Amino acid sequence: MAKPCRAQEDAGLDSKVDERQVTGQHPPKNKRPKEPGENRIKPTNKKVKPKIPKTKDRDSADDSAPKNQSIMVQMTEKGRFQKPAATLSLAAGQTLELRCKGNKIGWSYPPYLDTFKDSRLSVKQHERYGQLTLVNSTAADTGEFSCWGQLCTGYICTKDETKTGSTYIFFTEKGELFVPSPSYFDVVYLNPDRQAVVPCRVTVLSAKVTLHREFPAKEIPANGTDIVYDMKRGFVYLQPHSDHQGVVYCKAEAGGKSQISVKYQLLYAEVPSGPPSTTILASSNRVNSGDDISVLCTVLGEPDVEVEFRWIYPGQKDERPVTIQDTWRLIHRGLGHTTRISQSVVTVEDFETIDAGYYICTAQNLQGQTTVATTVEFS
Repeated sequence: MAKPCRAQEDAGLDSKVDERQVTGQHPPKNKRPKEPGENRIKPTNKKVKPKIPKTKDRDSADDSAPKNQSIMVQMTEKGRFQKPAATLSLAAGQTLELRCKGNKIGWSYPPYLDTFKDSRLSVKQHERYGQLTLVNSTAADTGEFSCWGQLCTGYICTKDETKTGSTYIFFTEKGELFVPSPSYFDVVYLNPDRQAVVPCRVTVLSAKVTLHREFPAKEIPANGTDIVYDMKRGFVYLQPHSDHQGVVYCKAEAGGKSQISVKYQLLYAEVPSGPPSTTILASSNRVNSGDDISVLCTVLGEPDVEVEFRWIYPGQKDERPVTIQDTWRLIHRGLGHTTRISQSVVTVEDFETIDAGYYICTAQNLQGQTTVATTVEFS
């Protein structure tokens, strides 16, 4: 028998391959074998109506979609994770665990937990998320918990405003309608150029809170114009003035129970905020050999703003021994206006030639610094 030629073998192989490929599929209708060299794509005169993709209205889509998606989740008691609401109510004693997605996460939480270096609080950074855990929670832990991603270049990091998360948590505790205060009496300074806050914060979201003056005894209305109530801050004086000063307290009512807060002394601050208002004065500008001299640097400022002093004096390079003393006190300057007077005095005993020259004082606060100088000559 004659052996099949090579071409016949190839044709048979192709035929078998084609049979395997179409197994289980419906054969195409009106299909004929293609001639060698025939164009596989045939031109057609059939008109096709172009399909226009449907697009959503950009403005409406942008308005409905949030710009930033929260990166925070909370672990529930059942071990599941969920995105926390803007405000949460948890029973005191519960463990709080929050996680925020990212390899470099910054955290913010009630200052009370930082002030006392509370061991109940733990903040850890894992490879893909940051973790905050608070055990044995109390009513004093009530406040804002927030996180954010950090954009770092070397050792310098900035906040990534597109990756944030926050929730305000009320820790409810029996017998505590107000967030506990470390003292029974507190001072609130009223500054003419910024808001003042009486920090009556509650632990129950539904509590009704009112503000009262101790003498003459009356309720102070939060009318939304001069005073407003913010559950996260307390009673906010929008434009403080001297008529607001006095002793006040807050009253909270919830679930048929009522409670009175600590008392707050409102003091009006006469001096507006800014760099220190500084003066310098020498006990004498001409001194004899062997005399003692003192140079006084004085700052009048806001009652709750601390001031730091630095001195430069003639004998400093020669390590001339001098005495420097810093003090401050509150002074009342009529109509209940309160000012903080901060002073620094440098004293030189047994005046010598090297002590003659410029005495320079620099006073600094959070708003800036002021430098003043005076000369002391050898007589």
